[in-house]
Amino acid sequence: LQRMKPVTVVSSGAGDTGSDRPGDKVPTRFPQVVLFLLERKMGASRRAFLSQLGRKKGFQVEEVFSERVTHVICENNCSDEVRTWLHSQVGGRTSAQPLDISWFTESMRAGRPVEILDRHKVQEQQIDEAEVVAFSVPSYACLRRTTLDNHNPVLTDALSLLAENAELSDEDGRGVAFRRAAAVLKALPEPVTGVTQLRGLPCLGGHSLRVIRDILENGASSEVEFTKQSERFKALKVLTDIFGVGAKTAERWIRDGIHSLHQLQESGQTLNRAQQAGLEHYDDLKQPVTKAEADAIGEIVEEAVVSVLPGAQITLIGGFRRGKLTGHDVDFLITHPEEVLSLQGFLLYQKTTRNSYLEAKDGPARPASNMDRFERCFSIFKLADAEKRGTKQTENTPEDTCRLAAHSRWRAVRVDLVVSPISQFAFALLGWTGSKLFERELRRWAGHEKAMSLSSHALYDNKQGRYLKATSEEEIFTYLGLEYIPPSERNA
Repeated sequence: LQRMKPVTVVSSGAGDTGSDRPGDKVPTRFPQVVLFLLERKMGASRRAFLSQLGRKKGFQVEEVFSERVTHVICENNCSDEVRTWLHSQVGGRTSAQPLDISWFTESMRAGRPVEILDRHKVQEQQIDEAEVVAFSVPSYACLRRTTLDNHNPVLTDALSLLAENAELSDEDGRGVAFRRAAAVLKALPEPVTGVTQLRGLPCLGGHSLRVIRDILENGASSEVEFTKQSERFKALKVLTDIFGVGAKTAERWIRDGIHSLHQLQESGQTLNRAQQAGLEHYDDLKQPVTKAEADAIGEIVEEAVVSVLPGAQITLIGGFRRGKLTGHDVDFLITHPEEVLSLQGFLLYQKTTRNSYLEAKDGPARPASNMDRFERCFSIFKLADAEKRGTKQTENTPEDTCRLAAHSRWRAVRVDLVVSPISQFAFALLGWTGSKLFERELRRWAGHEKAMSLSSHALYDNKQGRYLKATSEEEIFTYLGLEYIPPSERNA
């Protein structure tokens, strides 16, 4: 009991630091527990974040391994790897207990060192060959047919949440790894009941397998639950859900003590036009958009476009084209670069960008960002309720339309209008249909397997040194040597 009393120690080095300011006194609640986080496979940035978290909870966390360490925290490491590493440090002469990171996350949540159970110990996975049910899945998501019929939603939702957390933390590599793992599970023809069934499947790294095992054996992943309850993650989710707010802006606001919409409104922060509109219509934009609403907006968009350019082609793209019944926004692809809807009384906010894409004789240059360079209008659309939509807009003058909108019930909906030259339409249609991972894998396949460069604008053959023209998605798949996969089976 005497040893368990909270004590206060003064920082004597990097390993004892628990504060952002050097020289501060650090309240160490558990002097008998000294942690060391193994960076191997964990990564430097994640290790630094978790180390700081541990210190804030009153744990001693060493930066350098020493004989003082009592617990070595590992992530994605098997026991052989940890033993080899310990031998390289101290010749294996240590009493430190190698523990899986699940022990660390559970201890952080409990605010104290939890009891060490068998599942917390770093062990080699024992595989019973008789239990193995082999699945065969191609390593590239663009080679798989993935419908919306997901047999493993609990597992894929958990991995997707960790992917989102990684992406919000500017760790895109980790995010992609989790997305690829989730995509493999989405493609399986039946539910997973044991980790042994996943043996030999691509894209399932040690971290993802540990999360899957935790869920299958314990009903939930301690890491996922810890992430869900993290104040930082919850704040990032709320703030980045504001139209016009990205992860970096949200991080800056969090550093300023802003964690909620109310705090943002009271903070006096300067918001740009998009963020002002996003905050004003936050509740509406958080609601899912239905396919019926998307179709209703499509009728209005088509009427406006055709009034400017008869015969123009307007296509509903994104998740709705892949068969989804709800979405966060509505995207349309238009084949002529005329501005539309600017005087129709339907837009609560809009930002238009011009097409900056040019084909270079020596092939496409590396883009400045992942965004394509089509002319587009990012907007917040005013959609009247279903009763008011019963009257066709063609029966109203522009003045009638504005008066009707002012006196009716309506909601705000995110709508993106993308304008493509007809020569690039097939590539734009393929690129904007998604899913995001399917498109990423298509580009990876083109580059790694076919020595080609694919974008939403064009396909360039690096061996032949020329652009390959296409008028349909099927032609693009043929160029890439792939069997055509319809939109409804691209839900990777």
